[in-house]
Amino acid sequence: MMHALHRFLLFHLLTCLGLHALGSEIINGKKVRGKSMLYMASVQNNRGPICGGFLINEHFVVTAAHCKDPTSVVLGTHNLKKVDNNTMRYDVKSCKFPSFEKCSKGGDIMLLKLSRKARLSKDVKPIQLPKTEIKLKDKSKCHVAGWGLTRNGGKVNDVLQEVEVPIVNLEECKRKWHPRGVNLPANVICAGGYGTDKGFCQGDSGGPLVCNGKPVGVVSFNFDKNCDYPNVPNVYTDVSKYLPWIKKILKQNNC
Repeated sequence: MMHALHRFLLFHLLTCLGLHALGSEIINGKKVRGKSMLYMASVQNNRGPICGGFLINEHFVVTAAHCKDPTSVVLGTHNLKKVDNNTMRYDVKSCKFPSFEKCSKGGDIMLLKLSRKARLSKDVKPIQLPKTEIKLKDKSKCHVAGWGLTRNGGKVNDVLQEVEVPIVNLEECKRKWHPRGVNLPANVICAGGYGTDKGFCQGDSGGPLVCNGKPVGVVSFNFDKNCDYPNVPNVYTDVSKYLPWIKKILKQNNC
C-alpha cells in the first residue's frame, strides 16, 4: 500500500509548469555509503515522501519551493523503511523564496524550519553552505542523491542512491533547452542528463547538488518527466545566488 502511494506521489504530486519535478529516481547511480551524506533529509507530507532536502544547521533544511505542502522531514536514515517517528521525524514550517511562482521563472528554493532542534549525532550532521559564489568548471564532477525509482517506470527504492554528474556550461545548457520551448530562468546550474546517462528523475526535488563538499545546487527540474538520458541537461537552483535571503532567515531564526 505504501509503495503504491509513494509511486502515485512521485508521478502526480510533484509537477512544475509541465516541467515535471525531478526525481527521487537517481539514474544509473549506486547506494550511498552508510556514514556519508548525513545531511540528507526526506521531505514528506501527510501522504508520504514527496521531496529530498538537506540539513544546513540544527534548525533548517533546504529543499525546492515547488514541493507540495511539506509537513515534516525525516533525518538520520538512508533507508525510509527504518524510521523512528519519535526521534527522526520533525514537523516543519515552510519558508518559500518570496517571489517564487513556478520553476520556469526561477527562485525554486525553500527553507523548512524544524519544530525542534535537530539532534546531531553520528547519523545526523549538517552540511555547510558555500560562503560566496562558487565558480564551477565545465565538466567538473559533482554528486546528487535521492530516494526512489532508478529508471523510468521502475520500482520504488527506499534506500538512498547517489550518482556522479558533470557540470554543463550554462550557455550550452540554455542552447539545449531553447528548442524545447524553455528559456532557462536566472540563477541556475546545469549538471547531468546531457552527454551522460546519469542524472535524476521525478519525485526527489530539493536534494542537493554537492561539488567539492559544498551544496551548490537544489534539484529543480528536468524535461517532461523523461529520465532516459542523455537528452537535455538537468536544472538546479544556484544556492549561492540566494545566500543573502538564506542568511537573513537563519539570523532571525524565522520567516
